[in-house]
Amino acid sequence: MTAERFQAIEREGGCVDLTDRAKFRLTGRDRVRFLNGQVTNDVRTANARDTLYACVTDIKGRVCGDVFIHAAPDGEALFLDAEPPLREALGARLERYIIADDVELADVSDEWKLRHVFGPAAPSVGHGAWGENAVGARCLKANRIGCEGIDVWVPAVNPPPGAVPPVLSADEFETLRIVRGVPRFPSELNTDTFPPEAGLDARAMSYTKGCYIGQEILSRIRTTGRMPRELVRWQATGKDMTVEPGDALFSPCAADLQIIGMVTSVAWHPALERRVGLAFLRQGFAGADSELPAGSDAPRIAARVKISPVLKQ
Repeated sequence: MTAERFQAIEREGGCVDLTDRAKFRLTGRDRVRFLNGQVTNDVRTANARDTLYACVTDIKGRVCGDVFIHAAPDGEALFLDAEPPLREALGARLERYIIADDVELADVSDEWKLRHVFGPAAPSVGHGAWGENAVGARCLKANRIGCEGIDVWVPAVNPPPGAVPPVLSADEFETLRIVRGVPRFPSELNTDTFPPEAGLDARAMSYTKGCYIGQEILSRIRTTGRMPRELVRWQATGKDMTVEPGDALFSPCAADLQIIGMVTSVAWHPALERRVGLAFLRQGFAGADSELPAGSDAPRIAARVKISPVLKQ
C-alpha cells in the first residue's frame, strides 16, 4: 500500500468484502438463552439495527473465536458471523451444547454476501442499489476496524451491486486493522488469550448477564485486575529494522535480558515507513513509550520497538 492510498483510506474510508466469513442462523424459542450461555456479551440486547460483538470462550475463559451477532428483521432468528477458519469448529462447538434446547443451528455461509463499509462512506450505503433498497438486504451498525461502520448483508442470489465505495484488498484491510490496534483471530485472539488481555472487556463482555462458559475465570480476572499479559501496539525505532510475528520482546535491562512478550502481528506502515504491529507483554513489565529489544532470541536481537497502549474500542 502506498502512502497516498493509506492516507486516502484514512480520510475517506472504504469497503471490504467479508463474504468468505462463516455465517450461522439460530432459530427456536430457546435461541437467545442458548447463545447467551455460549458467548461473553449479553445476547438479550441483540437487535436488527446493530451488531453485537462477543467472544466464544472455553471453560478456562480463553478465546475460541470472536463473533458479530444480530437479530433477523422479523425477530425470529439470530445470525452470527466469524472468521472463515472458524466455520467448522464454531459450528461443531455450538451443536455440541444443543442438548434439550429448542434451538436449530444452520450454516448459512453460502447464502449471504457480507460487506463492511467504514468511515465517511458508511452513511451513504444504507440506501441505493445495495443498501436498504436491495431486495432482502440488511444494514447494521458495526465496528470492525476501530471506527463505526455499516455491515451490509445481501442474499447471495442477488446480482452484484453497482457503484460501491473504494474496495480494500485483504492485505490493505489487514494493514489497517494492525495500525489501528484491532486484535484478530487467530493472531491475537486464540486459546492462549483471555478477552481482557486483548482489551475486549468493555466492548465484548457483559459482567451482569449471568453464566456462560468461562464466566467464572473471567469474573475473577475482573475482580483482581490481574492478567498474565496485555496487548500493546509497537513501532520499530528504525526504518530498516525487521520484526516478524513470533519474535520475542525482551526486558529493557541489557545486563539481564528476559523475554517479557511476543510479537503477534506485523505490518509496514506506509506513512511512517517502518514496521508496526501488535504484541502481548507480561502485565506490568513495560510502560507506554518503553523501548524494548526484539528478535528471535537473545543472541539475535534485530530491532528495538517503542511500546504504546492499545486504544479501548
